[in-house]
Formats: sequence, structure tokens, C-alpha cells
Amino acid sequence: MNVRRLIMVSVLTATLVLALGAYAVTVFNRLDETPIDPQAAVSGSPELIMRGAYLARIGDCVSCHTRPGGAAYAGGRAVQTPFGAVFAGNLTPDDATGLGRWNADEFWRALHHGRSRDGRLLYPAFPYPDYTHVTRSDADAIFAFLRSLQPVTQPTPEPALRFPYNTQAALAVWRALYFRPAKTDVALDRGAYLVRGLGHCGACHTPRDALGGPLKDRPLAGALVQGENWWAPSLVSSSQAGMADWPVADIVALLTDGVSPRGGVSGPMAEVVFASLQHLSPQDARAMAEWLRALPPASEPAAKSKVASAAVMARGGEVYRDQCAQCHGDEGRGKAGAFPALAGNRAVRMAEPLNLIQIVLHGGYLPATQGNPRPFGMPPFRQTLSDADVAAVLSYVRGSWDNGAGRVDVMDVHQVRERRE
Repeated sequence: MNVRRLIMVSVLTATLVLALGAYAVTVFNRLDETPIDPQAAVSGSPELIMRGAYLARIGDCVSCHTRPGGAAYAGGRAVQTPFGAVFAGNLTPDDATGLGRWNADEFWRALHHGRSRDGRLLYPAFPYPDYTHVTRSDADAIFAFLRSLQPVTQPTPEPALRFPYNTQAALAVWRALYFRPAKTDVALDRGAYLVRGLGHCGACHTPRDALGGPLKDRPLAGALVQGENWWAPSLVSSSQAGMADWPVADIVALLTDGVSPRGGVSGPMAEVVFASLQHLSPQDARAMAEWLRALPPASEPAAKSKVASAAVMARGGEVYRDQCAQCHGDEGRGKAGAFPALAGNRAVRMAEPLNLIQIVLHGGYLPATQGNPRPFGMPPFRQTLSDADVAAVLSYVRGSWDNGAGRVDVMDVHQVRERRE
């Protein structure tokens, strides 16, 4: 066989393999999908709409599907990913730009299978890998609620993703690797359903690999929140945000009030509590709390602490006395109900100092909730303190009062400041 013929055979073989692979991936992505009924509809009863409004709120749909200053649920907000930005769609019943022409089957398919009305695969920035656990009856209730909204004409911007991540082929491969629709005949415990399904907590708290796929052997083990530059702490580690030793009442308070005797929320989690979790029914709040408390604890490798120099500790002590001690106390004990203790605070001691840097630079604010309507907050110090001062004071706090955590470097602070401003 001459060289030309060998090359032609090789090219044809490779083309055939790629075509067969593409066909197999396409077929795989269609598995378990039921045909769409063009006439599928849901009742518009007040009871169903009210139930759907509650479920949409627990799913925190409004936070992603409302752009700053825009109409609620009309979409347009950018969701940042490591591969570029995806824009949340318009969920109002507008015929041209929203859900006006959708039916109940198509909406269910989007939640359960991650496929749009026109058959396109949806980007997993829309957390259908979590929403696949939502039951059909709950999906119908949410759809009924969305159909009851005032239509808003607002086109959704095209995704701003790098090639090849902006292609349907890449999405098909991603789904083949990472996504399986939930079995509709397998019912989850209510707490698991709220955390793993409607609440889609894993979308932020589960680490991901280089392709954005969730690490299935490390669910809820903590991860960087893309686009927000905050650390979503591990929900299974006692050194981060694990709650195995918390009383259920304290977990309920954290979820619904944003603050409890054991800690408070800030950053993106404050928005989640404000927009969503504070509206949990008492029964659902307790179910979530009990499920989170029962998560098997995961061990973490001990972080190697970087000890701050004597000069850095001395400078940090000066900054602390000038800027922090009035609220948090000379010994970091804080004031119950107002200012959190820093001594023994696991958010202070956590190996990853990102959230601390964010709070010092940009302020720390609890959400205003029904259970805590006038929360105390911490002002931003980005214009008051230099990067070196922020690094020094955090190194001092992390290295004092038996906290035993490592220093914070100036470059760590600089990177957070530059990313935000």
C-alpha cells in the first residue's frame, strides 16, 4: 500500500470513528427522555401558583434570573464560569423572549434533562444536574407560578464562552462524562431533596475538575465560587462549615436568620439566605438542618501553616488595636449578638483565607431577615488599609488567641483587591 492510500485510509477511519463517536454521544444524551406532548399544560389554580412561588423561592431562581436593576425573573444576569460567561434566561411568560410558548413537558425536560425547548443542550451553569432531582409535580407548580408572572420582553444575551466550550458537541461530551438524569421513581429524603435538588447547594460547595465536572467522590467538600471570588466552605469538614456537632436549632437559625450562636453568613451565602432560605417553612428548615447535621464527616489533610514574622505580627497588632478591637475586643472575644468572636472562630482558622480578605476589604454583612431584621455589619477597609496592613492584621488574628492558623501574604490580598475592583 502506497503512502497516499495509507493516509486516505487513516483519514477515513478517523472520520468514521469520530462520526460513530458523535452518534453514540448523541444517542446517549437522549437516553431516558420521554417524548414531548405539545398539549401538555398545568392548572393555573391559586393553590398551585402559591406552591410554585414557594418552591421557586426555595430554589433561589430569582437571584440568577434577575439582572441588577432589572425586572424579577426576566433574566440577563451573567453567570461566570472558568470558560466565560453564560447569561440566565428570561423566565417570565413573554412569547418572544421568555417562557410564553413553552409547555409543561418542555419545562420539565429543561429541569430534569437539561435540554431547552428547541432541543439544544443547556449549559450546566443552569444547575440541572441538581434540578434533575426535582419531582414532576414540583416542576409543574413552579411552571404554573412562572406563567402567572407579568411578561417582560427582554432577550437573553448570547453566551460569551471560549471555543470549544460554546459548542453543542462539547456540551454533549460533558454530559456523557458527568450527567445522568435522576430516576423518577427514586424519592429522596426531604432534607436531601432540598439540599441536593431544589437548593442545589452542590453547585457552589462541591469542587470541580478542569472541565467543570463535579468531583463525585467529594460532594459538598468546599470550592471556589466562580465569578464571586469567595470560598464556599466544606459542609462535611468540622474545620470549615460541617455541622455534625451543632444543635439542630442552631443550624435552623443559620439557614433562616443568617446568624446563630455558632456563626453567621456573609458574601454570596448572605444573598442566598436573604432571597431564599429565610422563607423556608419550619418543617423544611428542620429537614435541611437534620440532613446537613447527619452528613458523614470527611477528614482533611492538615494544612501546613506559614508562620508570620515577628515584625508582621507587631504591625498586625497595631492595626488590630486601631481598627478592630473596639468591636471584637482586645482578646478577640467579640460581643454576643453583635460582633463575632475571632478567637476560636473556625472561619478565621480555615486554611483558605479568601473569605477573610474579602470581608476586610469589602465589608462583612449579615442578611436582613425576619429573625434578624437589623443585623450588625462590618465596614469595608479597602480605602483605609493597604494590602500590607490587611495581610498583617489577618496574620495577627489568625496567629493569636490559640487560633494557630497560617499567615496571609500581601500577594493574597493584592489578588483579591485587583479581581474585585
